[in-house]
Amino acid sequence: MNLTGNWSYPTPIKFGAGRISELPEHCRTHGMLRPLLVTDAGLANAPITTAALQSLQAAGLGAALFAQIKPNPVEANLLDGLAAYHAGNHDGVVAFGGGSGLDMGKLIAFMSGQTRPVWDFEDIGDYWTRADANGIAPIIAVPTTAGTGSEVGRAGVITDERSHTKRIIFHPKMMPRVVICDPELTVGMPAKITAGTGMDAFSHCLEAYCAPGFHPMADGIAVEGIRLIARALPRVMREPTDIDARGQMMAAAAMGATAFQKGLGGMHALAHPIGALYDTHHGMTNATLMPYVLAFNRSAIDQRITRLAAYLGLPLPDFDSFLQFVLQLRREVGVPHTLPDLGVDDRHAALIAKMAVEDPSAGGNPLPLTEVGAAEIFRAASVGVV
Repeated sequence: MNLTGNWSYPTPIKFGAGRISELPEHCRTHGMLRPLLVTDAGLANAPITTAALQSLQAAGLGAALFAQIKPNPVEANLLDGLAAYHAGNHDGVVAFGGGSGLDMGKLIAFMSGQTRPVWDFEDIGDYWTRADANGIAPIIAVPTTAGTGSEVGRAGVITDERSHTKRIIFHPKMMPRVVICDPELTVGMPAKITAGTGMDAFSHCLEAYCAPGFHPMADGIAVEGIRLIARALPRVMREPTDIDARGQMMAAAAMGATAFQKGLGGMHALAHPIGALYDTHHGMTNATLMPYVLAFNRSAIDQRITRLAAYLGLPLPDFDSFLQFVLQLRREVGVPHTLPDLGVDDRHAALIAKMAVEDPSAGGNPLPLTEVGAAEIFRAASVGVV
């Protein structure tokens, strides 16, 4: 199968193996003569990062690297990135990597021309209108994982260390001008990151599909994303160099982020405070919580999940069959079954329940998410009872 194409859904996407070679061309097209390549510390010295930076420099572009970013980025990372951006007189950002590199790259570009603190632009009401739209630098996104789908999003996530919460910063012009999706860039991912990011994409699709409201376009994208991941993720875990399966995972990641414009839910509402307090991997946290949130929401999603089970071709198209499918997929790719297996104890259980209800994702849960309900999910995930 020839997995290649030029898409614009919701932003221009250059998809296919080897297409990272087009990066300098796209920088020039969008007026970036001195791009700052932003990635996380773990990718700073990776061959794919070095090759991308060298390709920009070989093309005569004044490119530099910024990689002082934690896995769960904080404001200090943003301020350091902005200092590097201005010191180098840069005129755009190449956001390169997984969720942390992509989010921080977009935030640096967004904040490069703002005078207010980043927290003033949180995704609440019309806060985004406070920004100077002309002060947002152009962004090219290059994902190196198949998970967050941040490459097709108009927001960035940053941890507020004062309150230990993850905050979403939003602006329509934070959408990258172009995305380069090259599945070859994901081949070197460690197995644990492959599994965690892949299950993150799965959770995006699943929560978007289950979210209440009428959005058939999001639903259609979500169910096909789930089907792609169900087939491709186990293949990638067995054979990391399977470029066809890597491509399907990369497509599904972008699909998940496109679909969750409809909403997310309890998985993310709980995963955000858990990640902020325990610094856990976001995708793996979603995956650990997944069956317990599904069971909690069963009364509201039974028929919907039955349709999904039929679409996936499960032997018995019903909720229980899908739940068993999820549990099997988790076992197959190495997802911890309980929160303690993930390194999360119950010291902050009450605080996490409170923070989950206040998280923006909570509003998309199929059932109203109260502190009592969030605590119930946390307890179930702590003892492993679905």
